[in-house]
Amino acid sequence: MNYSLIPKELRPIAEKIEAAARISEIEAVTLYRATDLNALGLMANVVRERKNGNYASYIHNRYINYSNICVLSCQFCAFAAKKRDAHAFEHASAEIIQSVAEALPLGITEVHMVGGLHPSLKKEWYLELLDGLRALDPGLHIKAFTAIEVRHLADRIFKMPIEDTLQLLRARGLGSITGGGAEIFDAGVRDRICRGKETAEEWLDVHRAWHRMGGRSTCTMLYGHIETLEQRVDHLRQLRQLQDETGGFSGFVPFAFEPQTTLLAHIKRASAIEQLRNLAVSRIYLDNIDHLTAYWVSTGLPLAQISLSYGADDLHGTIMEEKIFHMAGATTPQQQTIASLEFAIREAGRVPVQRDSYYRHLTNGANGSTSQPHPKAELACV
Repeated sequence: MNYSLIPKELRPIAEKIEAAARISEIEAVTLYRATDLNALGLMANVVRERKNGNYASYIHNRYINYSNICVLSCQFCAFAAKKRDAHAFEHASAEIIQSVAEALPLGITEVHMVGGLHPSLKKEWYLELLDGLRALDPGLHIKAFTAIEVRHLADRIFKMPIEDTLQLLRARGLGSITGGGAEIFDAGVRDRICRGKETAEEWLDVHRAWHRMGGRSTCTMLYGHIETLEQRVDHLRQLRQLQDETGGFSGFVPFAFEPQTTLLAHIKRASAIEQLRNLAVSRIYLDNIDHLTAYWVSTGLPLAQISLSYGADDLHGTIMEEKIFHMAGATTPQQQTIASLEFAIREAGRVPVQRDSYYRHLTNGANGSTSQPHPKAELACV
């Protein structure tokens, strides 16, 4: 690391980073308050390169939002609806299966599926959907359900303990659970932006149970609304602590709050600088999570590309259709092509590689040549 490019007050932290030593919560707050963005990027990239070399990955996937009908009314959310609302939707399981079937010839390796906490869909609907998706292609990875959806299924639909619900879902084809619903873990913040949603400990408990079963999941943070920097760091601390315990998180996906069409529309959206700063600090602090995703649906592809110089090593996926962020006012495209993702990665000076749902390398670029998985990408499969 070129210490001449690091402000004097940050050099002790930079020395810890270069020595692969863990930074503290106080040091993370110091980094959040730093004004030298390039210095943050330099330090974050030490961690990125140590973990992932010069590779940057993407996944060829298909998003499915199966319904936005939800029993909750989170203040930050423009996606959820009641059955009577004009923007409410609910897809039939056959319709969802057909959508995925049409995407399979395009080469997708994953279907990523989340929805609202639907009050009346039956246990059989969820299980038949998983059965139908698995029957399309046994090699298709089904990544579905947030921790709050799992709790909803367990408590209100399946009426089974969390562990038994997860075991049943896995037996019917569930490959991994998603990281959504984490928002910010602080109880006071949750009371103001998502009153009635699960607590931080309840979110963590679902992932803990899944990890103990040998499962993998991603984790997230919704930032840029009413939280303080200290509350962001506390959120990261709890993720790092669970990862120390289970090792089950494959990647971290932060995203900025979209305020336009929500009850919090008065809040100014996080700037590009703030988004890059958050990625860099997250990469430095989460030293036990190997992958950091720049979620282009939230940032836009140009900023996601720049993020590859601020600690990110992944651009997420092709997606094909996304409703949660776009119903909140996001103006990014609905999908990306493999060519556009690979061009963005190459132009940023990284080597593009398609990955699977566990961040293991599949091919080294669009020419299809097989690459050896990076050592850090060798993760246990479910």
